[in-house]
Amino acid sequence: MNANLLTPDLAKKANITIITDGKGTQAVHDVIVAMRANRRSGTACVKTKATVNLSGKKPWRQKGTGRARAGYASSPVWVGGGVSHGPHPRSYAKNTTKAVKKLAFRKALSSRILAGDIFLVESFEVAEPKTKHFLDLLTKIHGGNVSTLVVSTSFPENTFLSARNVQRTLLMSSAEVNTENFLAFDKIIITQEALSALGQRLSS
Repeated sequence: MNANLLTPDLAKKANITIITDGKGTQAVHDVIVAMRANRRSGTACVKTKATVNLSGKKPWRQKGTGRARAGYASSPVWVGGGVSHGPHPRSYAKNTTKAVKKLAFRKALSSRILAGDIFLVESFEVAEPKTKHFLDLLTKIHGGNVSTLVVSTSFPENTFLSARNVQRTLLMSSAEVNTENFLAFDKIIITQEALSALGQRLSS
């Protein structure tokens, strides 16, 4: 299998404009923060002094016992009492505009191209569903032993089966790959067809 480094010239042929300056850095930050925030469930919840299941009866009379006055057993200062200012269900979602997402995507892709971390192949396919064949293919392309993202328009079932036991490796379609994916792996493999699809995503 022939594999070549994806150069800026090859990227331009696929209608991908390379960002060579600092433009887009803030967009990448904003998009990554938003993606991670949107994955948070926000379901943590504690009981306050009003919701903890304890009696509302005054523990002892106000005066004459020598002890500090106490109004209820569910007080936050008591063991088993409610929690003050604890978490309650909420949404951590953050919104980013389409323009910012596209700029971040272009910036992340550009930075990996300029760093020489992306390999361009005609196709990516493993004939037999064997992990060894998949690893051999990675070794032929970039030397192996690094985390790898493989991007194609689609993958045959044998390729998926052969890759499922390989740690630090992810197979993504060109329609689903995002900014975070481009930044999370040491090396990236993109098929020629997927590169054209990415160019269409960025130009639309």
